[in-house]
Amino acid sequence: MYASRDVREAERAGPAAGTPATGGRRSAVTAVRAGVARMLPSEPLVRNGHLLAIGSLVNAGVGSIFWLFATHWYDDEDVGLSYSALSASLLLANIGQLNLNDFLIRFLPCSGRHTRKLLLASYAVSAAWSALVAVVFVALVPVLAPDLDFLRHPALGACFVAATAAYTIFVLQDGALTALRRPGWVIAENMVFAAAKILLLAGGALLAVRSGILVSWAGALFVSLLVANYLLLRRAVPSHERDNPESARPPRLLSYAAADYAGSLFRMAAYTLVPLLVLNSLGPDQSAWFSLAWIIGYVLFLVVRNMGSSLVVEVVRRPERLVDHGLRVLRHSGTLLAAGVFVIVVGAPWILALFGPGYAEHATTVLRLLALAALPNLLFSVAVDVLRARRRMRLVVGLQVALCVLVLGLSWLLLPVLGVTGAGVAWLLAECLVAAPLLIWRSRWLVPTSGSTS
Repeated sequence: MYASRDVREAERAGPAAGTPATGGRRSAVTAVRAGVARMLPSEPLVRNGHLLAIGSLVNAGVGSIFWLFATHWYDDEDVGLSYSALSASLLLANIGQLNLNDFLIRFLPCSGRHTRKLLLASYAVSAAWSALVAVVFVALVPVLAPDLDFLRHPALGACFVAATAAYTIFVLQDGALTALRRPGWVIAENMVFAAAKILLLAGGALLAVRSGILVSWAGALFVSLLVANYLLLRRAVPSHERDNPESARPPRLLSYAAADYAGSLFRMAAYTLVPLLVLNSLGPDQSAWFSLAWIIGYVLFLVVRNMGSSLVVEVVRRPERLVDHGLRVLRHSGTLLAAGVFVIVVGAPWILALFGPGYAEHATTVLRLLALAALPNLLFSVAVDVLRARRRMRLVVGLQVALCVLVLGLSWLLLPVLGVTGAGVAWLLAECLVAAPLLIWRSRWLVPTSGSTS
């Protein structure tokens, strides 16, 4: 049975471990960790995927509380504009991070004594680049997104740039923790981030700060970075370097990173540009309705994404099991996803009613469509991760380009006709159109790999 190093060492040490002052606390923590370890599957692929999925669900659950408070403490226009600004920030952060999150997941497990150097270099490059693209975006706001003109204010503009750079590192630290098999720590840092957001949001509401949503997001990011990187650099990285002193440089490392980054830009554009299309086409109120539906529906996409990250980490260690792991993720994630889709489709009106009657009235159909789109997205996501592990980077890029073009093109066509519902229809149609050929010709991508994937 796979278990973390801390759990195994604590179990060997027994209840008497530790000094009299701290032994009781350590025994209690050990008991909790051991209990959680027994509840989770023993297979590393599924165990780590479950923990990452739990982290996403916790983050989404507390994040929903954040938006619940935001919709009650701020008017719909402020919510719509703030979410659109955050969507832009997330897009810029994903441009700036050069897809080094997936790069770290793929290569950090085999980086050995170069782990810290690779991680810090990734932080520096991605933070600098994301800050630069954020500055350019703020300068071009009057042309690209006139409704976000409030970002031209010096203080808010600086906050926006800093939040974009900070979110880049936030994403990379999650990738590093995943690669080093510390998914439980991802849960902890997401809880810190979510709790800090809510506290800062309340402070902004008390002070009647219209930009309180954006400011609270930025402040919470810095709190999370301090906590997570202290644990990462003081414990996880040194432990990994001690246990894996040898490392080999994989061939064509830069070409892999460049191709993976190119594909990720199109994938993230599909995820983050639709709220801006809704804002520009239909206005702030309808942007708020779609944005909240997307926040809830995207949880299902994240569950699959997390299982895929676990798939890549395990395939690096056991490349001969790529097909077995791919099929395992498809079956296991499909079962979880079907249950989640059922809950959201049935409960959409009541879930959205928590945020106000306007959301339940206007966003129910969109949320149901986004939930259904998560089902074909399972096949798309697993295919991308399998092909990434096999270094079939042309197909990795091609699939993500196809999804982006279909989502944005269909949204642009359908929003004027169907209103905000058109964005949900666009997502469902796009995912089905991409998944259909993957299902029909699955034998062409889900095949055994030859040789090492490291």
